[in-house]
Amino acid sequence: MIRKKIDLGGQTFKDVFSFAFTHWMVQRWRVAGIVALALLTALADVMTPLFAGRLVDALAGAGHAKAGALHGALESLAALIGLALGSALLRYLTYAGIIALTLRMMSDIAGDAFHRVQRLSTDWHANSFAGSTVRKITRGMWALDMFNDTLLLGLLPSFVMLVGATILLGMHWPIMGAVVGVGAVLYIGTTIALTVGVVAPAARLGNAWDTRMGGALADAVTCNAVVKAFGAEVREEQRFARVIDKWRHRTRRAWVRGTFNGSLQNVMLALMQAAMLGVGLMLWLNGRAGVGDIAFSLTMFLVLQGYLRDVGMLVRQLQRSVNDMEELAQLTRQPLGIEDKPGAGTLAVERGEIRFEHVTFRYDAHAAPLYADFSARIAPGERVGLIGHSGSGKTTFIKLIQRLYDVSEGKITIDGQNIADVRQASLRAQIAIVQQEPLLFHRSLAENIAYARPGASQADIERAARLANAHDFITALPNGYDTLVGERGVKLSGGERQRVAIARAFLADAPVLIFDEATSSLDSESEALIQQAMDRLMVGRTTLVVAHRLSTVRALDRLLVLDKGCVVEEGSHDALIRLEHGLYRRLFERQALELTKGLDTPPSHSVGPATAAVAEA
Repeated sequence: MIRKKIDLGGQTFKDVFSFAFTHWMVQRWRVAGIVALALLTALADVMTPLFAGRLVDALAGAGHAKAGALHGALESLAALIGLALGSALLRYLTYAGIIALTLRMMSDIAGDAFHRVQRLSTDWHANSFAGSTVRKITRGMWALDMFNDTLLLGLLPSFVMLVGATILLGMHWPIMGAVVGVGAVLYIGTTIALTVGVVAPAARLGNAWDTRMGGALADAVTCNAVVKAFGAEVREEQRFARVIDKWRHRTRRAWVRGTFNGSLQNVMLALMQAAMLGVGLMLWLNGRAGVGDIAFSLTMFLVLQGYLRDVGMLVRQLQRSVNDMEELAQLTRQPLGIEDKPGAGTLAVERGEIRFEHVTFRYDAHAAPLYADFSARIAPGERVGLIGHSGSGKTTFIKLIQRLYDVSEGKITIDGQNIADVRQASLRAQIAIVQQEPLLFHRSLAENIAYARPGASQADIERAARLANAHDFITALPNGYDTLVGERGVKLSGGERQRVAIARAFLADAPVLIFDEATSSLDSESEALIQQAMDRLMVGRTTLVVAHRLSTVRALDRLLVLDKGCVVEEGSHDALIRLEHGLYRRLFERQALELTKGLDTPPSHSVGPATAAVAEA
């Protein structure tokens, strides 16, 4: 994988330039102004050696005609002062323009990247480190600052300066122009070849390990509770040290190659200086150059030397900024996975009927479909439980309704509307979901509850909390509804987080409700409180309950028992429990047996209706 990226280094440069050019076009007039100002500044620098030479000529050839020489010297001096002041003003205006351009671009890029990351598929997020994603975006943003400065303020003026100097010297002495032109081409060509072919691949590997280091750091910090639980601080430090070691070696190789590149550039500059001085001396000996001409050529070389040295540094900076922006540019090209159709409408739900119509669905990594020609109907206001072994398709059933995945064939409708034809945001606004592991933002409890309806009043928030049996524990906290819950809600217990999530669902007041194993990891007291809240919330709503504890689905209207993507049994709890050799009955009896073991009741050697009766009791 890494080898492939090295081979495609040229493509990487192309992708990053295309990415930057797209954002330049948003402010095309500002970019054009910056380019014009930068070019005028470079032209002022090109003309400076010419007037410096004329000043020396005027003074050297003064003799007894000091009045005429003084006039020529003053003209040259005035031109030099004018060029210096004009150059300073032009540079100030150029920098003011580049500041406005870059800040706007950085803001747009950050906003666009966040917009895209928010909409990337569930699978993408499941396979990506949050810390790595943040690192890609922030590193790419700041690299853009260097990228703009390097191209617009550095390389472009340097190119104009080198071309102008070559033309100006060539007009006086063609041989000098040839020396400068050939030397500049060799210098720039060698610099670019070494940078792209030698330094860039090493820098790309260094960045890959920098991203991995950010991901490893975020992973360990996020799971710090697990680290502490197992006393694994030293183990995690050793693991992180291995990542740092890889990063250090990869980065060192990039820096060593960059240093070699810079040293070679200095050698080439010295050779070019010797060539220019040798040609100038030869011209002077042959009487083809005067004192002012030598001063002109020497001044021009000093200016050229600065620009050429800058070119070497700027090419290295460009390579570094491109490498740093590479992953951000790739992120912006990442397919969303699930996209709204052009002109997608808004879902309008009045009854809440859900239909799976001849649905076929397979995960990308699997050849065989999980669902094949699958059909099911959930009636308006019906409370339906989804039962089955792990991998039977329960969670996928829920994700397909939310359109976290698209079906391969067939369609899913809500009140007769194909969910693939409506905007995802409008679909999910009609669905309230309470997950097995509810996620909370590191914000106040009031903000977390109101996330379902940001404009909700405090009275609405408290009413939802009361319905969810959350109000009492919230008001017992020192800061009440203003309490910050910590990252992902770590300051709250599992039952408290679950009740906050149910309060959020109450406030959403959506016609379709989903409980995804909402009580599977709770103690009996918390489960009872949450079951009460769930019963209240289900009233008048089409409800789907994915259940691990089968005691939570006994009162539902209908149960769908899934196995390998098929409904193998269907009916109420009372009907399914009477089916001989039925899957639901086996699952229920197994849980009842576990319950009797937990109560220290001697287990029966044969699992049958008696065990079910114990559980029913």
